[in-house]
Amino acid sequence: MARILKFPRLTRLRPFALLASLAWLWATNTGMIEPVGLIASTPERVDEQFTRCGRGRGHACVIDGDTFKLGDRKIRIIGIDAPETHPPRCAAEAAMGEAATARLQALLNEGPFDMVGSRADLTDRYGRDLRMIMRGGRSIGAQLVEEGVVRRYLGFKMGWC
Repeated sequence: MARILKFPRLTRLRPFALLASLAWLWATNTGMIEPVGLIASTPERVDEQFTRCGRGRGHACVIDGDTFKLGDRKIRIIGIDAPETHPPRCAAEAAMGEAATARLQALLNEGPFDMVGSRADLTDRYGRDLRMIMRGGRSIGAQLVEEGVVRRYLGFKMGWC
């Protein structure tokens, strides 16, 4: 006869713990949560002057309010969503996208900063490096959100029009 095992009450919490773990993994892989502690990569120091991206522009340039280039690399800032500029869906989004792009360029040009990624997933589906941008212990992405030029990224895009 088969023996029936009785599990302690704590096993009822296991499905919730599993769901919470899966939600955390999803959030870190979609760029919702900045990597910290053991999941964070070694900081990469950047000290460049950024221009706007375009034909014949320099080594370091800003594509839009949440993405910039360093050489052949495209860097997507973790945790934020900027209005689209290529192409904008309406005139209001174009204006907001220009403001976010200009502000990101200004912040990047204020001096050296560190880029920190997640050890779990360092690129997005477009091949962009996913990084948190820090200066003096403060997230530049969080600063852009506080200033109202970008939104916190929640794992999906919302319209700006």
